[in-house]
Amino acid sequence: MAAEAFVFQTVGQILGKLTTLAFREIGLIWGVKKDFKRLQLTVSAINAVLLDAAEQKKKNRQVEDWLEKLQDVIYDVDDLLDDFMTEDLRRQLVIKGSKRKAVKNFFSNSNSLALRITMSRKLKNIRSRLEDIDADRKQFELVERAPDSPTACPLREQTHSFVRTSDVIGRDLDKNKIIELLLSNSSSSASSSTIEDISVLPIVGLGGLGKTTLAKLVYNDDEITSNFEIRLWIWVSEEFDLKKLIEKIMKDATRGVDHAHLDLNQLQAGLCSFLVSKKFFLILDDVWIEDRKKWTELKGLLNCGSYGSKIVVTTRKKATAQIVGTFPPYELEGLSNKECMSIFVKCAFKEGEEKQYPKLIEIGEEIVMKCGGLPLAVKSLGSLLYTKREVREWHYIRDNDIWKIEQKENDVLPILKLSYDEMPLHLKQCFAYCAIFPKNMEMPRLYANLYLINQWKAHGFIQSFDDSQQLEDIGNQYFQELLSRSFFQYDYMSFDNALINFKMHDLVHDLALSVAGKLVSHVKYDTRNISEGTRYLLFSAGRLEGKEFPHFLLKLKKVRSFSFQYKVGPIRKTFLDTLIKTFKCLRTLDLSGSEFEELPSSIGTLKHLRCLLIFGIKSIKALPNTICNLVNLQTLNLTGCVMLKDLPRDFGNLSCL
Repeated sequence: MAAEAFVFQTVGQILGKLTTLAFREIGLIWGVKKDFKRLQLTVSAINAVLLDAAEQKKKNRQVEDWLEKLQDVIYDVDDLLDDFMTEDLRRQLVIKGSKRKAVKNFFSNSNSLALRITMSRKLKNIRSRLEDIDADRKQFELVERAPDSPTACPLREQTHSFVRTSDVIGRDLDKNKIIELLLSNSSSSASSSTIEDISVLPIVGLGGLGKTTLAKLVYNDDEITSNFEIRLWIWVSEEFDLKKLIEKIMKDATRGVDHAHLDLNQLQAGLCSFLVSKKFFLILDDVWIEDRKKWTELKGLLNCGSYGSKIVVTTRKKATAQIVGTFPPYELEGLSNKECMSIFVKCAFKEGEEKQYPKLIEIGEEIVMKCGGLPLAVKSLGSLLYTKREVREWHYIRDNDIWKIEQKENDVLPILKLSYDEMPLHLKQCFAYCAIFPKNMEMPRLYANLYLINQWKAHGFIQSFDDSQQLEDIGNQYFQELLSRSFFQYDYMSFDNALINFKMHDLVHDLALSVAGKLVSHVKYDTRNISEGTRYLLFSAGRLEGKEFPHFLLKLKKVRSFSFQYKVGPIRKTFLDTLIKTFKCLRTLDLSGSEFEELPSSIGTLKHLRCLLIFGIKSIKALPNTICNLVNLQTLNLTGCVMLKDLPRDFGNLSCL
């Protein structure tokens, strides 16, 4: 899966820059106004067909290749425009410093003239490359589509109410708690419900956790059957269309009679006639709605039922649960390892066969632990191993990321991918970037603000359309949205329900790696195979004391993010110097976890750098004055640098801090 989200967002950012007054002025000053205009027209033409290309690439490998080539060029365009913006910012700093002679000579001395020529040539070259890409796309006959046009979502298998209780493991307690809530005479209102309102209980949790299965157990329980005159089961999914939903309810209520020929008024009348004075129990499965008005319309039609009627809504989205619920959301937890192992054995072996393979059972327990209590993940991997009896085959599954496995129709990743596909573009990009972090990494909430959100900001993922709102506040909203969609999980909370720790489930992290594609790489010191298209790099090495910068990384000239996964100890100055001189396009550089006494003066050449993290490095004694050349620097974290006594003399030049 290619990282279309990065392409979409970066193209949007490029168009945004090229249409600003600042860039019109830059074009005039540098003599490249016409080149900027031609570049804008080409990018606009490509942008118009991106949505169609994203759809076509699923069926056409050539379109997928075209998108990958476009991705590479688009990043280069963004880097070059950032070069222009950086040089203009430096020019403004010179002017602000009232150095008249310097201002007069800014574009007249030989170095500045050479820079103008170099930048102009780069722009013409990148424009030519992009025009070649634009010419190639014409062979695919891609259709122009507005950015807000809805894309077709892959169909998910519809759910139903039948389930064999004997097949379900570990959900009896949850079932009994939910039935107790449903049969109680009152609910703790999440909204201002009245006694006449139908009570609605949301079951919320990650895809693959078993919400639908649990709802089936409740639906078929004898207590529910005996307490309600009518039971109805409706699968909703992403499209919340009132007419279609009423048709589904009427069809289920009339045992399969089709009502599609009726108009909305006739359907509403028929529904009320059927439900009036009847106590009903309705399951709305797989709900994604966030439009309160649409929900109120449906609920209003259902209010003609008798007092005591109940609705259960299953959803992955906490925002949906807040909209629909009159009960507090029932947040479904993962199964225990013991329960998951019972499921795994059922799926991986014929009945009783597991006793013949004690070694496989041992490996299976390790595999199950990776599934984090997700029954669908356990079933998927157990079924995959059903025909495999060699230890090496089980080792292969245990030691490899799940996202690398060929996915079948009902596996967990496609279900998680459905959640990803439903997200807006800005969240897709922020989520995919999280693939740069180590799997199972736990972050304190404060750390998320200081680390994750600042990195999103450094890469331009956070967009503000209101000058009154800080980027950090918008980034926090992004994080909260990902948290509410279960892409992050609570680790533990304080007594006042304030989030203390969060983490990303392993399978969700696999999804992030999958959608990020070749853009994100996790490498070790002895890694050999790595894509030159890597833009975001996690260095998963151990101790680096006495070691030189790995030779295989020298070919990665366009890396935008670098960080260490572990504490690597003391590193040589030559290691740092080579790293800096190799990765000229860095936006974020995280050197925490290493130890050194001083940064090389070459740090000042990283003109794209926005975020520099050297916190916790107790041995660092000084920062070179060249760091003051980093006019784009937004974040500099020096927390815990106890040996650092002074800041460089020109520190005031860092106007973006």
